[in-house]
Amino acid sequence: MRDSPYWNPKTETLPREDLRALQGIRLARLVDRAWHRSPYCRHLLDEAGVAPEDVRSFDDLRRLPFTARDEWMDCQAEKPPYGDLLAQSPEDAIRYHATSGSAGRTPLRVLDGRADWKWIAECWCYGFHGFGIRARDRVFFAFSYGTFIGFWGAHYATEKMGCLVLPSGNMSTSQRVHLIDDLEATVVCATPTYALRLAQEGVSLGIDLAAGSVKRLILSGEPAGSIPTRKRLIEKQWGAKAADTAGMTETGTITMFECEHQPGGTHIIEDHFIEEVIDPVTGETVDYGERGERVVTSFGRGMIPLIRCRTGDLVVKAPASTCSCGRTWDLYDGGIRGRVDDMLLVRGTNVYPRAVEAIVREYPGVDEFQIHLYTADGIRDEIEILCEVRPGYEDQWENIARRLRDDLSAHNEGLGFDVQSADPRSLPRFETNAKRVKDDRVVKGDR
Repeated sequence: MRDSPYWNPKTETLPREDLRALQGIRLARLVDRAWHRSPYCRHLLDEAGVAPEDVRSFDDLRRLPFTARDEWMDCQAEKPPYGDLLAQSPEDAIRYHATSGSAGRTPLRVLDGRADWKWIAECWCYGFHGFGIRARDRVFFAFSYGTFIGFWGAHYATEKMGCLVLPSGNMSTSQRVHLIDDLEATVVCATPTYALRLAQEGVSLGIDLAAGSVKRLILSGEPAGSIPTRKRLIEKQWGAKAADTAGMTETGTITMFECEHQPGGTHIIEDHFIEEVIDPVTGETVDYGERGERVVTSFGRGMIPLIRCRTGDLVVKAPASTCSCGRTWDLYDGGIRGRVDDMLLVRGTNVYPRAVEAIVREYPGVDEFQIHLYTADGIRDEIEILCEVRPGYEDQWENIARRLRDDLSAHNEGLGFDVQSADPRSLPRFETNAKRVKDDRVVKGDR
């Protein structure tokens, strides 16, 4: 086992039928614990007419009701601070985390006990080890260490693996670049957006990160780490390989990771999670190769049971055979492709910000960008892309803008896009989840 390329070969290479049997056993245990210990889960299961004895195998999964973040938040708003979600006493907790508040709402609050925290780190170990990271590595975390779950679990995973951990706390971007260079970090963990930001800062400081010590980047926090054009740009600017991962506050840890074979997608950690892909309208399961909404069931978190949580993430599932690494876990082709609720409707045309980014990133002359929506003359909704021009490409800008307009329109059912240059450093930069859409449209009722 010590010489295996896998963190846990006992489960990573299980035949699919054995994996399904394992998931069925763990699903039954999860439902039993949730029904007996979490008032919230018991209410949901009772409403659905499901008792613990009704769940005995993987085939019983679809008998269980869906859950969603908004419902969790409503529960906590009614009975602050944690609602009746918990399956253990708050006194058993050792860690507190919260989402950033959305639409003015109180953040989603979660607690983790000792067993949860050990499990959270172990799931991250799958991702790190699977991408070739070992005890000899020096791992830099470009992360501010607040209450957001972020890379917290990853930090402890690298300690568990014996790596040297380099936290950067509230350092400025320039301080982080200097520390990466000075301490010869071999791995950097960041959001895709911030990985690009660090590379830009390196150029400004005269530090050639592409010729430096970093060999691998672990990307997380945005549905963008698997965009081919963006990944190529990150790898070029760093002279290193980049791997996509994804998790969420509700799961507490990553549920998927890209292995060292870089198959163009992320392996689902199927011994610890069941991940379904459904039609977001009908709730019916979709087949391999079809885009749908990701639904997660987690076996490892004890404080807060997670059963069939609708994430709002858009994904396309691919069979395990897509990758040649030998794992029998299915993948998400292209990682997380966007959000169900991020779709923009402009003059009757659906526009997906991730698809826009995939096109914009084909142009090396664009340093940073923003999608801007506005209403012209109080009547007509318009969409424009504001672009900071990368130094050295100023003389080519008119040609770049014309080709970018044509490409965007061709990929969005002929919808007319405007492309404008923005002043250098005028657009927002992001350390965590990037928000590149600015919607200034007039609400119809206000016109």
